Amino acid sequence: MLSETILIKPFVHYFLHLVFPVFIALVFYRENWKKVYLILLATMLIDLDHLFANPVFDPSRNSVGFHFLHSYYALAVYFLMLFFKGNIRIIGIGLLFHIFTDFQDYYFWTH
Repeated sequence: MLSETILIKPFVHYFLHLVFPVFIALVFYRENWKKVYLILLATMLIDLDHLFANPVFDPSRNSVGFHFLHSYYALAVYFLMLFFKGNIRIIGIGLLFHIFTDFQDYYFWTH
């Protein structure tokens, strides 16, 4: 069971970060899905805040609530972005989905 989790966890994590945004773009922004997908991918830059942590990566650490761009204050700002139109809303969707992905990576799997 543990060996299966070790293989599935990173697959799910990177699938949600890199592939699932294609479906978000296609379902909600069909006419401009390529542009929207690139914006959603660009929200991965939120992970630059990991460079300020020591160690940079710790598999036993939950990034949500630890890193400053993953903080609950930042999460509130990302939520407020949903009430804007255009690219701001798309960025908010991407950032919130990124936070969800990191959240599930820590809480839905044994660590």
